[in-house]
Amino acid sequence: MIDLYTAATPNGYKASVALEELTLPYEVHYLQLGKLEQKADWFLKINPNGRIPAIVDRDEDNFAVFESGAILIYLAEKTGKLLPKDVKGRSQVMQWLMFQMGGIGPMMGQANVFFRYWPEKYQAAIDRYQNESRRLFEVLNGRLKDHEYLAGDYSIADIANWCWARTYEWSGVSVDGLDHLQRWLKAIGDRPAVQRGIQVPKKPEVTEKDDPQKRIAQAQTILQR
Repeated sequence: MIDLYTAATPNGYKASVALEELTLPYEVHYLQLGKLEQKADWFLKINPNGRIPAIVDRDEDNFAVFESGAILIYLAEKTGKLLPKDVKGRSQVMQWLMFQMGGIGPMMGQANVFFRYWPEKYQAAIDRYQNESRRLFEVLNGRLKDHEYLAGDYSIADIANWCWARTYEWSGVSVDGLDHLQRWLKAIGDRPAVQRGIQVPKKPEVTEKDDPQKRIAQAQTILQR
């Protein structure tokens, strides 16, 4: 049994989608980020960085794994699925996984900060991160022109990139003209396990529509810790 500590974020969805795809039994523990539950002493023993997601594998002497990419690799290796065993195939998946970890995630995350959450509007920063996110989408689109998935068969690389790329509207980034990316977004989004996975973490109680100022305040609190 896996204990999953998570929240409704792209990184959080990576873990729940993977668990659903791999049909591993797990128990969900939802952390309220706005209340800084991820900074509680008990959780810092699981993830010293105070971020979600994190897992604890009860079947392996309560072995804890943090960082979403590391979690995906651990679960894939544990089950022997979604990650090729041959050197070249494994490397391809790792390359596209690192592409998300080092590019898509950080750039879209910063686009979210400056486009959605920061009280003052710094247009240069907004433009920088939205433009770079769009450029990275174009890289994905180019790869998907001649490939059904990013690295051979469907893999953890697709899960990682999809969980972020699907939120392009929230980041203020257009996918117009990126037909191959749009095809891939839909194909993965139609997978039953993916649909289940993105319903696992509870939604935030406060939405931007209901109370934008409170949402911004909560995001500010999280960002500064």
